Amino acid sequence: MVDKNRILPVFPLVKGKTVKQAHAGFKEIDGIPTYEHEHGRQGFFGKVSHLYHKNPPTDFIKVDDGPFKPYMIDTTKVEPTDKDDAWGSPLTIMENNDLKIRISKRTEPMPFYYKSTDSDDIWFVHKGKGVMETIYGPLTFERGDYIVIPRGTIYRLVPETNDNHFLLIESTEEVNIPDRGMLGPTALFDPAVLETPEPQPIDDDREWVVRFKRQGTYTHYTFPHNPIDVIGWKGDVTPIKLSIRDFRPVNSHRYHLPPSVHTTWISQGFVVCSFVPRPYESSEDALKIPFFHSNVEYDEVIFYHEGDFMSRDNVGEGFVSFHPAGFTHGPHPKALKRAFKQDKPMTDEYAVMIDSRRPLEVSKELGEALMEEYWKSWQSE
Repeated sequence: MVDKNRILPVFPLVKGKTVKQAHAGFKEIDGIPTYEHEHGRQGFFGKVSHLYHKNPPTDFIKVDDGPFKPYMIDTTKVEPTDKDDAWGSPLTIMENNDLKIRISKRTEPMPFYYKSTDSDDIWFVHKGKGVMETIYGPLTFERGDYIVIPRGTIYRLVPETNDNHFLLIESTEEVNIPDRGMLGPTALFDPAVLETPEPQPIDDDREWVVRFKRQGTYTHYTFPHNPIDVIGWKGDVTPIKLSIRDFRPVNSHRYHLPPSVHTTWISQGFVVCSFVPRPYESSEDALKIPFFHSNVEYDEVIFYHEGDFMSRDNVGEGFVSFHPAGFTHGPHPKALKRAFKQDKPMTDEYAVMIDSRRPLEVSKELGEALMEEYWKSWQSE
């Protein structure tokens, strides 16, 4: 029986001057300097074509304001209310129905406990160290840690430092570890490196407030004791911690792999990927920087955490780039000069990428933190 829903592949169709292998051997085609551009579907998992241009596909000279405009956000300049007010909250920099991307700079311990019935929360520690108290037990954290907190978990952020900076991703659906498929269950990171909390009840007779969040609105409950009174737990709903430094990327010495191979967390409407130091491709004809691409179903957001960001010029730690779905982007001019030859054997960068299936709305209330002229960064020097 023929499956009427099956989409029959039409690839390979080959027209004009091309190369046999994507991301390799296209520096020149028949003596013509060439730039490869990947036009792909379904976030690098679907159909794909490769177009070979005579000029960089990001060689635009003017971009009007509109929903298809890329942005850079310098989150070192944003001022969430939790920076100076212990009862304050993180600041939302972009959002849709599946997730909110927020920045926290909390300097003091939460004077309350918090429970969200709206979201699973992914905290990424850009700066700072301390303890995340949870009803399951405490998890210590430091720079570069992810902490994933399931919906409905009571928790409290207790920083031990004053200069703190957190990326917070609130997911309306459950956050999970992706299936590693034929790579095997210990690829990218062995589940054994994940930390889960040991119960540690806090005996405290003073009153405590628990801030509940439902449909974006807070309700405060007051308890006559500390709500962290659990003496034991069992099951598979629990906060978990992963250091980005425990992420072990998949590499190919002959082929520049798409960013999807670095997927770390997955939810219904988005994925989170971790970029960490890795060897450059060693084959002489292999592309050694990210390829020009149009990811036509997914908005792309990258939080630049640490290091020398090899595909971007003038990007600082704590910057966030936003590329709307279908926006053709890739390496900046300086990086493009090193497309096939690098001066050092490895990349030196840590970054968190969020690919969102639904369009994200960027906050326009970010003041000088929102870099309106980011599109000019692709202009030739």
